Formats: sequence, structure tokens, C-alpha cells
Amino acid sequence: MTDERPVAVALENRLMSHGIYVLSCERLDEDGEGEDGEEEDGEIEASGGTRPAFALEYEAVAEPPVVTSDEVGAVVRTLLSIADEREWTPGRLEATSLTTDGDLRGRWHVEADWFDRLGIGLSDVEFSERVLETVTTGEDHVN
Repeated sequence: MTDERPVAVALENRLMSHGIYVLSCERLDEDGEGEDGEEEDGEIEASGGTRPAFALEYEAVAEPPVVTSDEVGAVVRTLLSIADEREWTPGRLEATSLTTDGDLRGRWHVEADWFDRLGIGLSDVEFSERVLETVTTGEDHVN
């Protein structure tokens, strides 16, 4: 057993300093759906040779009512830092940003392939552009 905190807890603790508060961090199955039941201790580490893919929902203390490049950058850099420390590469990330009142600010995602290719055939700028192109506002979603 390790004394490392679960990834969800590490994300929550580190993102608070950016005004980003994690509401949920759910591991996704291979079909991109939430897994049944909760992970023990909220853990989303890689297991059985699979890479962790997950959905992150957070609220941002920010003036703009839409997702900003600063918050996307903070989340991605923090996730990559945690992954680097634990020597794994993240799978797909699906993120939902809410206001402190619970209103949808927007959604964005990162493909697993982009994480794989970051620094190896995909520059930091290209990676950032791809991620920012996925950002949608609350009005863009009709569910």
C-alpha cells in the first residue's frame, strides 16, 4: 500500500490555489461511461495495464461565465504533474466547468492520443490549441 493520496484528492488539493474546486472525479470505462460503483478511496490510478480516463466536474471562482484558457491550462498542467510524479500517462479527460451557483460555464476534453503524443510529435502549442478547440460554452450544449 502506498501513502500517496488518490489522484482525485491530489487534483482537488492542488487546483484550489487556482480558484478551481473539484466537485467530482469519476473514472470512465472503455466506452467513456462512468463506471458502476465508486472507486475505493476515490482512486483513479491506472490498474491492470489500463490508463485512467475520467470525467472531472469542477466549479471555478472566476468572473467570466465561460471556460477560460487559464483554467484549462491549470487543470491540464496539474494532471500532467501528478501523472509525471506517478509515472503514468492519462487517458481521455472530459471536463465540465460550473459557476459557484451551479450554472454550466462549459465543457472541454483531452483525447488520450494527445497526451500520448505531447512532446513527441505534438508540441505544447499544438496540444494547447487542440484542447482549447474543444471548449464549448453552456449555451452550446442542448441535452
